Amino acid sequence: MGRRTAEPVREHAAHRPGRAGLDDLLIRAITDAGAHIGIVYLLADDGRGLVMDVQLGMPEPIAMSWARLRVGDPVPAARAVREDRLVWISGREDLARQFPSAALSLPYHFAVAVRPIRGGGRVWGALMLVWPAGYSHALSREQLDAIDASCSALAGLLQREADRGEPITPGPRPRILNPRPARAADTASQLVALQALNRLPEGYCSLDVEGRIALITAPAADLLSVYASELQGERLGEALPWLDDPLYEDLYRSAVLSGRVTAFTARHPSGRLVTFRLFPGLTGVTVRVTPGALDHDPAERPPPHEIGRPTRIIALHEMLHLATTLARAVTAQEVIDLVADHVMPVYDVQALAILTTEGGRMRVAASRGYSRQAVAELDGQPVIPPAPELLPYDAARPAFFESWADLRETYPEALASDDMKAWAFLPLVTSGRPIGTCILAYDRPHHFEPDERATLTALAGLIAQAFERARLYDVKHQLAQCLQSSLLPHTLPEIPGLELAARYVPATPGMDIGGDFYDLVRLSDTQAAAVIGDVQGHDVTAAALMGQVRTAIRAHATAGASPGEVLAHTNRLLIELAPDRFTSCLYVSIDLERHTACLASAGHLPPLLGRPGEPTRVLDSATGLLLGIDPEAEYPTLDLDLPPGSVLTLYTDGLIEQPGVDLGDAIRDLAARFNPTPDGSLRDLAESLIEPAALEQRADDLAILLLRCAPTGP
Repeated sequence: MGRRTAEPVREHAAHRPGRAGLDDLLIRAITDAGAHIGIVYLLADDGRGLVMDVQLGMPEPIAMSWARLRVGDPVPAARAVREDRLVWISGREDLARQFPSAALSLPYHFAVAVRPIRGGGRVWGALMLVWPAGYSHALSREQLDAIDASCSALAGLLQREADRGEPITPGPRPRILNPRPARAADTASQLVALQALNRLPEGYCSLDVEGRIALITAPAADLLSVYASELQGERLGEALPWLDDPLYEDLYRSAVLSGRVTAFTARHPSGRLVTFRLFPGLTGVTVRVTPGALDHDPAERPPPHEIGRPTRIIALHEMLHLATTLARAVTAQEVIDLVADHVMPVYDVQALAILTTEGGRMRVAASRGYSRQAVAELDGQPVIPPAPELLPYDAARPAFFESWADLRETYPEALASDDMKAWAFLPLVTSGRPIGTCILAYDRPHHFEPDERATLTALAGLIAQAFERARLYDVKHQLAQCLQSSLLPHTLPEIPGLELAARYVPATPGMDIGGDFYDLVRLSDTQAAAVIGDVQGHDVTAAALMGQVRTAIRAHATAGASPGEVLAHTNRLLIELAPDRFTSCLYVSIDLERHTACLASAGHLPPLLGRPGEPTRVLDSATGLLLGIDPEAEYPTLDLDLPPGSVLTLYTDGLIEQPGVDLGDAIRDLAARFNPTPDGSLRDLAESLIEPAALEQRADDLAILLLRCAPTGP
């Protein structure tokens, strides 16, 4: 009903048979499952994002807000793809319970199902269908079968188009479909229907799925004091400014998303009251227009009070959505990526960047949409001063430049980057001090309406808070990592007859520091001790305690204590140092002359042993309590042979733990991937044990220590 930030972009599907087929399959999926809204998301090329390719039935502003998702986002579509399963949300309460941030930004009554589009050994995207809330507490078998069949057909189409060398890829903006009529329109029948409606005392108008008026009766035009021809093809809020109100926009959204009848009363400029009742359906919304106020039906809203021109509810919901999303950002690039995902589609922005200053020069902290050349040109350039005649100039206030001439008037030395034509400069201010500037760039001249300026100014506050948190986190994380790296061994001793390789991978930025550690102690020319462990907690205290545990183990090992005694002594020390912290630890002494080993474990994961010509063994022997629990705890030992060529692998839980995966199954899977060869590189073997995805996104750090007894010389 209200204004839109941009017109929807449509691709002529007739020229792309594959894309036309995709549209047909989406409409069929909606019809077969009895839904009233449908969306097809496609997986981005990097596999980390979901991009809305086509949708039917959802108001355009809402669709734009959800046009790009991250696979890791806490929203139904991302979870369905991430966990490779159907996700069903029965209503608003269920949505709030499972996805509180999504419920906050979509406060409407609806049910939703999302299923991954999987085929040919890969996930192509996701199909999302929406029903009115209360339609059903669970999907029927027929609906489940319809969803499965639709996803299978979509996957088959996407696979065929990819095999033909014409893969279907999402465009810069989602395509919005209109439902196709079952038969061709009959002009005579339409005229008869309009004449029949004109005989009724109340007025009627029909809105398409985008909120435009497709038909309006004469009584409705009379009640609204307009000519019917003036409204044809227009949105009510655009043609009738007195209906351009956030409350009415919110009720329209509610009707479309929830599939429920909604109603409101508005005051005509003449002073009389007019009531609108919205009846939603698959092809749009029918509006009944009557004079007077509502009859106070409890399911309908009473007449609103005089509320002036508050911030639009549509913008408020977008801000809530972005605010809850930005709360998860912990790096500058994450901040700009999340802002870009939510802002670029809604406000038709082509590029964003966050600039800071250092020593009088500009630094590009993060960017999206700008070319590498543009970033390189900006980064390191002296700060560009405003025109002298504008002084005193307040750089802490947002500035909007609708053309290149406007920008050059304020900044005569401005650089033309990527041929952009309009800009919004949003200062990032926290605690009264500027910390940077967010730049939004447009590839054509752009007029900034007052509402848009207000919304973007509010947006700057959200970005500033998120960016400041990210900067503080970066400093904290770097300090913690420096502490941890200083406590881990920079080099391991070289011992004749013993080959070794170690690998440590910290948690992904955004997670706290871990307490994993490893070490190798030279006991004599033919004896060594290997140790690996994990201190409870993910903070600086855990890192510092890890250093103390390593020192204690070294001291007791070099004093000649047996493996069980080393852990027992360290256990008592840990209880004195940090009675509320626990540590898992595995200690192994190796005799290179006799080719034997003795190990003791304090609740640590079992090591792997690979012997020449034998399958990998999981040394799952009895273990003692974690260090730091019982000062009287004892630690049994296990003796084993290590013939030449044997490879012993020690590791921490960060290597194998995954949500929903049994620990025993994860250890067996690791053993299956552990295939040492006599002449193979231990470093390469260590790398092969780390899943590639673990290097991109980790909730915990990991450590691996591999040791191989070399063949004895002649």
